[in-house]
Formats: sequence, C-alpha cells, structure tokens
Amino acid sequence: MNRVIAYVDGFNLYFGIRSRGWRRYYWLDLRLMAEHLLRADQQLIENKYFTSRISAPRADPQKARRQVAYLEALQTLPTLRIFFGHYLENPVQCRRCGETWLDHDEKMTDVNTATELLTDAFDDRFDVALLVTADTDLTRPIEVVRARFPGKRVVLAFPPNRSSKRLKQVGSAYFTIGRDALAASQLPERVAKADGFVLHRPTKWT
Repeated sequence: MNRVIAYVDGFNLYFGIRSRGWRRYYWLDLRLMAEHLLRADQQLIENKYFTSRISAPRADPQKARRQVAYLEALQTLPTLRIFFGHYLENPVQCRRCGETWLDHDEKMTDVNTATELLTDAFDDRFDVALLVTADTDLTRPIEVVRARFPGKRVVLAFPPNRSSKRLKQVGSAYFTIGRDALAASQLPERVAKADGFVLHRPTKWT
C-alpha cells in the first residue's frame, strides 16, 4: 500500500471553488476529499492544510468568523494539521481618481508547503505526495523531490477552474478536482469539538 500525504493550498482551493460558483461546498472535509482522490492501492497518512487567518472586510464583517468556525471544524479531524502564513493588508491608490482602498495578500503558503514537502520526502514519510494547488512557486520543490527520490511520485490535484502548465510538466501526474468529489466530502452540518462545543455550518454558505 502506497503512503500518501495530501498538501492543500487553502486559498488556491477556496478561490477555485468560488470561481465556479460552488459556495455550497465551502464546508469541506479535507480528509474525505483526499480519500476520494486516492487510488485503490493508496492509503492517506496525513493531511496538511496551508492557510492564513483573514481580516474581516467591511463589506462582510462575518467572513472572519466563518473562517474561524471552519478552521475549528477542521481541527477535529485526527489526521489533519494546519500551517498558518500571514494575511497582509496593503493600501492601494487609484492613479486616476486618487481613491485609496485596502488590498489583501496572503504570504507564506508556498514556503510552508515547500518546507513540509521536502522535509517529508527526506524523512521518507510518503510514497505519493498529493498537492492540491496550481501555484507555480512550487515548481522547484517538486523538481527536487523527483530528482532526489525517483521512487516517489508528486501528483497535482488542481482546484476547480485552475491549472498550471509548468506544474503539469514537473509533476508525476495531474488532474482537476471535480464537483462530485467536493459534494461527497462535506463536513456534517454540526461538528462537535473535544470540549463539547458544537460548531454549525454557516448558513450563508448554503
């Protein structure tokens, strides 16, 4: 049985789902999703989820609370670890009218993912790395893993509506996550934490 670790780029997956208008699938069980993507001869060892805590935008002040609820729900999954980067606010000014607004930029996901991928490869923790991303910044780490460990495979699972020609070239294989896999991988409407507190699926996502 081939050991698999899934590495999930949270923002890449989120924006891919959003671009297809599939908001009903935001309440996603990443462990189930990864298992639905495996072959019969593969076993999921661990999920690693890379994201950042967002700031609540003025237009949707509840957005950060929904993310907190989702992160806490994910933390109930026994095989999943969350790695946090930074969510930065940068002022942007229109050159024509002079109006200023805040733009947001997520940092560290690619670095954190590359670090975990390379560390796990050198520690021989997987036979197959399943990368859920379309971020070309991971091109070089993938090349290193495949060059140093020819027996290991790095499979790209592109989020909906996202792809990368460069990653297709360096990966062992690739495919796009479909609607059926997302629909079959939803968390329960209510998720109980270890302390007994019950998290509820945000109604705005339905």
